Amino acid sequence: MHVIDLPRAASGHSAPLTHVALRADARLLASCSYDGTAIVWDISDPAHPTQTATLRHRRLVNASAWNPAAPQLLATASADKTVTVWRLPEEGPASLVNVLARHTDDINSVAWMPDGERLICVSEDGRATMWDAIAGRFLGEVGSHEAHCMMVSVSSEGLVATVGEDGLVAVADPDLGSAPALRRYESSIEGCAWSGDGEILAIARDDGAVDLLTKKLDHLRTVEVSTSAARCVAWSENNEQFVVGAYDGSLHFFTVEGKRLHRVDDARFWPRSVSAAGGLVAAGSFWSSPHLLDFASAAEIAGPMEATHGPNAMAATENELYIGCDSGTVIVLSTADASPEPRVHLIDLTEGPILSLAVRDGVLYAGTYSGHVVRYDGAVLVSEQLGAPLPSLCFDGESLVAGTYNGEFISLDSGELSVLARSQAHGGSVKSLTPLPGPGFLSAATDRTVAVGSFTSRVALWEHGNLVNAVAALGEAVAASASRDHTVKVGRLSRTSDGEVQVQTLQTLMGPDESVKCVAVLGTAESPFVLAGSYDFGLYVWPVHWADGASALTNGHLLDAFGQGLSCMVQLDSSTVAVASWDGRISIVACSAGDELPQIRTSWSVQDLVRSAHGTEGRNK
Repeated sequence: MHVIDLPRAASGHSAPLTHVALRADARLLASCSYDGTAIVWDISDPAHPTQTATLRHRRLVNASAWNPAAPQLLATASADKTVTVWRLPEEGPASLVNVLARHTDDINSVAWMPDGERLICVSEDGRATMWDAIAGRFLGEVGSHEAHCMMVSVSSEGLVATVGEDGLVAVADPDLGSAPALRRYESSIEGCAWSGDGEILAIARDDGAVDLLTKKLDHLRTVEVSTSAARCVAWSENNEQFVVGAYDGSLHFFTVEGKRLHRVDDARFWPRSVSAAGGLVAAGSFWSSPHLLDFASAAEIAGPMEATHGPNAMAATENELYIGCDSGTVIVLSTADASPEPRVHLIDLTEGPILSLAVRDGVLYAGTYSGHVVRYDGAVLVSEQLGAPLPSLCFDGESLVAGTYNGEFISLDSGELSVLARSQAHGGSVKSLTPLPGPGFLSAATDRTVAVGSFTSRVALWEHGNLVNAVAALGEAVAASASRDHTVKVGRLSRTSDGEVQVQTLQTLMGPDESVKCVAVLGTAESPFVLAGSYDFGLYVWPVHWADGASALTNGHLLDAFGQGLSCMVQLDSSTVAVASWDGRISIVACSAGDELPQIRTSWSVQDLVRSAHGTEGRNK
């Protein structure tokens, strides 16, 4: 297993925050990050958090939980498949207490039982397990899901609630060992939280609502929160209010009766996690440190000071490469030559993450996490809020198409950014859009499909065994897709006499043992290379031999290893692809006629590019 290797940031984390956990006395706050660390903050003065400890895992840290009986103990859960228990004394350094035996998949969430001895861990393998955390003994399973188990919450009475991508909500009592209470939803459930008195379970739904349920999972009320997925919930200490983090990039405050009190918008928020204690609310961030707010007024007490520049999206013209970052900055560098010090300038579009980019006729378009499209031609124009994050953009004729987390296509006027039409295109988040030289475009989504066609008329080309992260094309003759099922599929395409795209040959390329995140095709249609990047930090390449037919099961060649998962790729021309990783490295991969494999021609660091641009006059605001 490759270990995360990111430059360290003095102000906190060097990558977005995945989780926050306030200790019950509101004196300490733990934050977890994609940088492979959990940082403990002293918030005795909430306006001035100070770092007291940095706890390291080998992969990203998904969650943490303070022990309710022994407040000096903190459990952290990681994608390295371990849960670690740490002791944080009042004085002196943190020490490792135990590492629980490895699970079979990433650990998404942890919660202590009220006795402070047993710990519940839930994993992407769908299992909810219970451990004697101090002795390191496995005690058994307390539940299971048919898909990823996303979160666990334990009530003051010891009831264990788990939720998952299968839409199942389960409540079990490990001390009784009776059959769990179950409730099923049609869509994914990613967040849950018991009220402090253990009487109400709040469920964060993928359709943007929060359900309040009894201990037996009877329905109390539904609270409409957002047009995008509700991700997490935290309760006030008096159990009369709760705060919801939603994928519209906002925090939403409600009474238990469902009355909205506040909505707080901040492009820096990554509200996949919220925590509450002592009259404070902590929220995750795409920047280097957590947000702290006053629960009663929703006013910010402290916020992060430093942006992180993880690259999420790229677009290219003949001579320039555009890199969209978590910071909301676009890095523009010249690709006219492979100089180790290319000409570079920065465009500040927003303070939040850029998830997608497109460029045409010298005009740059960005899709943001906050659900806006930003147009830049020297001046900045921002669309209305489109209802959900925008992980994909492409042109379809003269209109700009945005793919949303909600599975929609939204067609916009490319000049005014007004909405022309909406279409429910997929049954899950539209992760990737790729234009074709002829009519139509490709789309890939979390509903496992790769589709092709026009804005309103589409057909599925093929399906994966799990969500599809990306789709790419070489002209209109070859398309490839990358999936969480650890495979890449590549198809040779043709058009019928009436212009419809069809698959002539489809091959499955065996990927690494982790999700494949991004994909590109280079070379020629007759002998293409498929390039793909994985969450295992590897960059892989497959030479495609169409004569092998559909029965080919080909292993990829490891071209290079990075310091974090690979995030995105873009084709510069038929023989050249730019590759980006969340460690900030940008590499140019190219092939020539007769090459057995493509080669990395040059690489740059995003951090160096930003520093270089700050030292020039080329910064646009």
